[in-house]
Parts: sequence; structure tokens; C-alpha cells
Amino acid sequence: MIRVMITDDHLIVREGLRLILETANDIEIVGEAVDGAECLQLVSKLNPQVILMDLQMPRMDGITAIGHLRKDFPETAIVILTTYNEDDLMIRGLQAGARGYLLKDSSRENLLYAIHAAARGETLLKPEILARVLAPQTQPKPVPSNQTDSTLTERELEVLQLAAKGERNKEMAYKLGITERTVKAHLQSIYQKFGVDSRAAAVAVAAGRGLLRE
Repeated sequence: MIRVMITDDHLIVREGLRLILETANDIEIVGEAVDGAECLQLVSKLNPQVILMDLQMPRMDGITAIGHLRKDFPETAIVILTTYNEDDLMIRGLQAGARGYLLKDSSRENLLYAIHAAARGETLLKPEILARVLAPQTQPKPVPSNQTDSTLTERELEVLQLAAKGERNKEMAYKLGITERTVKAHLQSIYQKFGVDSRAAAVAVAAGRGLLRE
């Protein structure tokens, strides 16, 4: 049973999500929060595996809450569920540590798939979202001089490219002719170089720097 928590300031959205999720036999809704601050207050008590997180909320927005959750509850997967179809918010959310990004008009099937993927520790980037993340940045942001060395090896770039396509560790290992343990080692090296802690955040950083091919 996957323990899910909903964080959204709109009652009608929470009620709609509850109706959808209650149709799944392997999902349990353990609680709801009306903003990021309440989410942080409840998460230690409710111990959700997956949090559906809105972005624009009073008191504390979703991106700020995600940052706190990734620091204090790194095992909890976060899927952004928002009405804002904006590249900047998308990349910021993924860089903050979210494992997926869905729009609120997503289908029931996509929503359930995102929750299951996040619970398995996988990153979910649907093709339409990935295309937006991979889109060339019109104004690339300069890399701060004090930022962690982000120079990737050729193999790390190959791993990151496959991760951006949603490939699992086992699939990446097969395609590259290496072991899953080696794939994990490359991913950890990438996270360290980018200063992130998830493959979604790594993909977002790489996309922002133009390192990925479409």
C-alpha cells in the first residue's frame, strides 16, 4: 500500500484527487495539507511515501516546502501537481528535489503512474514535460564561480542522457554494457558534481546548461 499525502490550498482539488486516488486498491491517502507549512508540520506524523505538491500556496509555497522536505525527509518522494505550465517553475521544482511534475489536467492513468513511479524511487518526466525541460534556454544562466565542479565524463553524460529519457538503472546498465552498481556510481558522481540529490534535479540542471540532446 502506497501512503500518499495531498498538499494543495484548494479544497475542491483535494477532494477531486481523493476521489481519484480512492479508486486505486494499492493507494492510501494518509492526510491533506493546505500549504507547505502545514505539510511540513504533518509529514513526520503521517509518514507518507509520496506527497502530491501544489506550487502556489499561501504561507509557504511548494518549492520552498520541497527544499525542506528533501533535507529533513529525503526518503519521501514528491510529485509536483500544478496548474502552472511554466518552464522556470518546472525546472526549479525538479532542482529542488521533486521526482515528477504533472499538470492538474493530467489523466487519471498518468497521475497513478506518477505516484507508483515515485514510490519506486524512479523519476517521472512525461514526454511533453521532458521536451520542455530539454528545450534550449533562450538566456543561459552563467555558472557561479564557486559552484561545485560540474565537468562530466563522457560516460556520465551517457548515463544522464538515458536518465533523461526515463530509463531505469537496469535498462541503462544493459544499453551501456555496464553493471547496475556502476550506473549508480555514475549517478552519485553526477549528483555530487551538480550539487543535487535526485536524478530529476540532475536532469533539470543538465537541461538548463544545454548538456542534453533531444
